[in-house]
Amino acid sequence: MEEVDRELIRAEQDAQRHMSPVASPTTERPHRASNEVERVVTASSVSTSSDESARARRNTGGMSRIPTSRDLERHPTELSRINTARSQHSATVGRSLRSRESRRPLPAFGAGKPFPPPLPDQEEYVVEFDGPDDPYHAQNWSLKKKVLTAAMLGYTTMTSAFASSIFSAATPYVAKEFGVSSEVGLLGVSLFVVGFATGPTFWAPLSELKGRRLPLVVAMFGFSVFSVACAVAKDLQTLLICRFFAGFFGACPLAVVAAVFSDMFNNATRGIAITLFSMAVFTGPLLAPFVGGFIVQSYLGWRWTMYIASIMGWVAFALDLVFLGETYPPVILIEKAAELRRRTKNWGIHAKQEEIEVDFKELIQKNFTRPMRLLFGEPIVTLLSIYMAFIYGLLYLFLTAYPFVFQGVHGFNAGQSGLAFFGMIIGQLCAGITVLLDQPAYQRKLAANNGIPIPEWRLPIVIAGGVAFTGGIFWFGWSGYRADVHWIVPAASGILTGFGLMAIFLQALNYLVDAYLMFAASAIAGNTFLRSLCGAGFPLFSTYMFNGLGIQWASTLLGCVAALLVPIPVVFYLYGHKIRAKSHFAPILPGNTPGAGPAPASNSSNDTAVDGEDTVDHAAASNVPKTNGQPEKA
Repeated sequence: MEEVDRELIRAEQDAQRHMSPVASPTTERPHRASNEVERVVTASSVSTSSDESARARRNTGGMSRIPTSRDLERHPTELSRINTARSQHSATVGRSLRSRESRRPLPAFGAGKPFPPPLPDQEEYVVEFDGPDDPYHAQNWSLKKKVLTAAMLGYTTMTSAFASSIFSAATPYVAKEFGVSSEVGLLGVSLFVVGFATGPTFWAPLSELKGRRLPLVVAMFGFSVFSVACAVAKDLQTLLICRFFAGFFGACPLAVVAAVFSDMFNNATRGIAITLFSMAVFTGPLLAPFVGGFIVQSYLGWRWTMYIASIMGWVAFALDLVFLGETYPPVILIEKAAELRRRTKNWGIHAKQEEIEVDFKELIQKNFTRPMRLLFGEPIVTLLSIYMAFIYGLLYLFLTAYPFVFQGVHGFNAGQSGLAFFGMIIGQLCAGITVLLDQPAYQRKLAANNGIPIPEWRLPIVIAGGVAFTGGIFWFGWSGYRADVHWIVPAASGILTGFGLMAIFLQALNYLVDAYLMFAASAIAGNTFLRSLCGAGFPLFSTYMFNGLGIQWASTLLGCVAALLVPIPVVFYLYGHKIRAKSHFAPILPGNTPGAGPAPASNSSNDTAVDGEDTVDHAAASNVPKTNGQPEKA
């Protein structure tokens, strides 16, 4: 990189000699720390209307250096964002257009016209972000806007999760009304969670192609419509089919919202945002049983469990439609280019993403199968998804297990039995607070590594959560099967299981986002697919298991499986960096993988190249937001 800088200095001096009657004296290049400012301008960032600039480019081989107020700090975190933006574009369906190649001759231009001459350099018309402080970039939104967006999306996610389990309280009433067994009635829960499993394979790739806002708005509309259909269903088949499609549309927030947080928040604050998202995912199913229990026992009846879900869905739809802004950088640039075209009347202005022509064959191969390729081809995604699938399955299994203990053994009604889930909610809050308290230590490590996160930093809390979760299951089983043990004892076991649920899910999700970055939505979609299948299947056999083995031995079996899965995060903590180094999807950047090269020191005078490239296109560095060290705008 020193040689490149020397060439740029000579080019600048040549430009100054040609543009000025008095040649500028030769100056010696001063020592420059890597955190100082430099701006390199290429054809994509210089106006073609300037004759002087054009002459300068011809005389200097297309390179020049000009002062600007929006310079980019040469920091490895910023360079990694450039690499992320390039990867997002290059990995988007239609980018290569290989499937659209044709051997047929070109058709005639028409009307006797010859083919026109080639257009000017396409790169000169490509819209980019205007330096690290560009307000269009979601990471540069004000803190107030970020918090409100996060709260709105947290509510949207909680609505989907809430609707998944509120139906469990209505199961016996549905079975009685339609004359079916309780297992068939449970299909209303299972099919909704099957929708959770299949939905992300559609919504996550769509969010990487068309942005985050469109899928979320469309999905919440569909969720609300099918929830109303469930409430007014006249037969069982209509109810079950509509529950499936409500789950299919409701799966969108689970797959996309974490990616929205990845767009909005940098490495230093992403953990806090994902914490809030995960709490919404897990508190929703635990808040629903007592609400549903009291509703079905009242004069309202079981159908109002679905009316409540639909009302919550319509509120989420209205909030997202009116207030949610786009956060996906390639699509933000499309909107910016559209505004510039309209106001300048220059039809050539466009965003890089608009150069893509979607081909259906490539769409299926590259996008809709990507979550499955990550799920079954990446050891990190596969094993963590198995672990999280078991945890998520038990979350829905507890919807059946808790009534066995608190209604069957202690004589509670449906609403009172649902209140016992507050032990798990308290445990989840404890886990969330633990993660938030860990943030200062995490940010110190992040600063010491020059802003480059090492994904394995997330795993110690996952390990602790696995131990707590295992202990909580044994506690629940061996204190809940006897009526002479006070009900508060098995209810208190929820503190450990809730802590484990949240700690495992939350930090494992952070680990996937940190490890896969631009493929985070697809990694989470594959993860959601597997864990939702377990969430759908576990309630169906839970009744037989608890009746056949008894509460204490069924819990012992589940606790032993949980204990066998504890070593998974331990292995990744010790060897995860080596596994990621062999991955086809996990980006390897200087500093985020031990053995791939340390993160460059902030006082180094050498430039830092993004891993996988020999040189860095510093002109493309205008496409990144501000550095982590800058404060958020209030």
